[in-house]
Amino acid sequence: MSQPTRFLFVSAFGGIMDLAWQVLKEGADVRLFVDGETERRVGDGFVPKVTDWKAHVDWADVIVFDDVEYGEACEALRRRGKAVVGGTTYTDRLELDRDFGQQEMKAVGMTILPSWDFDSFDAAIDFVKANPDRYVVKPNGAAQNEKTLSYVGQDDDGKDVVHMLTFYRRGWGKKIAGFQVQRHATGVEVAVGGFFNGKKFVLPACINFEHKRLFDGEIGPATGEMGTSMFWAGANPLVRETILRFEERLAAAGYVGYFDINCIASHRGVVPLETTSRFGYPTIPIQQDGVLSPWKDFLAALARGDDFDLRTRRGFQVGVVIAVPPYPFEDAATFRRFSEDAVILWRREMHEGIHPCEVRLEEGDWLLAGVSGYALVVTGTASTMIDARREAYNRVKNVMIPNMFYRTDIGERWVRDGDLLQSWQLL
Repeated sequence: MSQPTRFLFVSAFGGIMDLAWQVLKEGADVRLFVDGETERRVGDGFVPKVTDWKAHVDWADVIVFDDVEYGEACEALRRRGKAVVGGTTYTDRLELDRDFGQQEMKAVGMTILPSWDFDSFDAAIDFVKANPDRYVVKPNGAAQNEKTLSYVGQDDDGKDVVHMLTFYRRGWGKKIAGFQVQRHATGVEVAVGGFFNGKKFVLPACINFEHKRLFDGEIGPATGEMGTSMFWAGANPLVRETILRFEERLAAAGYVGYFDINCIASHRGVVPLETTSRFGYPTIPIQQDGVLSPWKDFLAALARGDDFDLRTRRGFQVGVVIAVPPYPFEDAATFRRFSEDAVILWRREMHEGIHPCEVRLEEGDWLLAGVSGYALVVTGTASTMIDARREAYNRVKNVMIPNMFYRTDIGERWVRDGDLLQSWQLL
C-alpha cells in the first residue's frame, strides 16, 4: 500500500489553512507554516504546524505556496526537482508591478485602459485637474494589500479623486512608494480564473463576481472582499479572451497555481483590470465546495505538471465573509479588545459550508485568531444562484460570533450581470 502524499503548505497569513485542512481530511500528511508574525496561531488545532518551512522541504512530496513574493523560492525548489504549487518571479511582478501587468496584458492582445503611474501625490493631483475624467486609484507594490487605499472615482470630472489623493498625501505620503491612476470603465465587473499546471490551464475555469465594498450595494470602504458568487465554464468567449491568452507566457515562466484576471465586460468587449497569480480569498474556500475531485490528487497533479480531469459541480456557488472588528482595517488593539479568542458558536451543530479563516481550534472550540477579524467564509451551492444564496444565508444564520457582520446581497447582481453577459455573447 502506497504512503499518503506529504504536503507542506507555506502561507503568508494563514489564508490557505482551510485548504490544508481539507487535504488532511482526505487522508494526506499535512504540515502548515504561517509566515505572518501576528497570524502564527491561525490553524492551530486544525492542522499540524511547523515553525520553519525550509526545514521540512525534504520531507514534503508537494509544496504549496499561497501568496506572491515567494516566486524566487518556488523557482529554486523547482530547480531542485521539487513538486511546487506557487509563483515565479514573472508572476510576482505581473501582480505587484501594475504598469508591467498592464503592458503584459496588452502584449497578449487584450485592450487595456489608459493608466498613468505616479510616485508623487502632487503630480497626480495636477494631472487629474488638467485632465478631468472619472478615474480609479490603485497603490503599487506591497501597498496593494491595503485594500482600503484603492479608490473608484464617482465624479466624471475627477473632483472626488483629487480630494482622495489629497487625503492620501496627508495620511499615507511616506508609506506609498507609487500608485496608478487608471481611467474608469463602465460595464459588468467579472473575474475569470483557472488552475495552471506549468504547461496549460486545467479547465473548467471559474467565472466569479467579487463584492469588494464593506456594505450592501457596494457602499463603504474597500475590503479584501466581502463575498463572491461563481460558476464553472469551459473555453467560452470570456475564458478565451482572458486567461487563455496568457497560456504561453505562464508556461514559459513555469508557473503552477491559480491565475485570475479581473475585468470589465461590455458590449464592446472585455477590458482587463489586473491579474492575480495566487489563490484568492474568499475564492478558494468557495471553490472547495464547487470542486468534486479530491484536492490532494488535484494539487499533486498540478505540481507535477500532469493532466487532470477536474470535476466540478453544475450550477452556482455563493460565499459570504463573516468578519468582526477591526476588519477591514489593521488595528491590533481593537482586535484584542473586541475579538481576540472569541468563541464561534452554532445554533445547531452543523459545519457544512463553514470554512475557517483566521481561526484556531482548542478543546473542540473554534476561536478567533490573528488580528484582522477575517473569521469565516460561509458557502452555499445549488443549481440556481437564488438557491445557492438561500443555502449560504441559511447557514450564516447558524453562526454566532460577538460583533460579527456580513453583507446580505452576495450574488444578487447575477440577475442583471448574467443577462448582460449572455446578451453580449460572452458566455
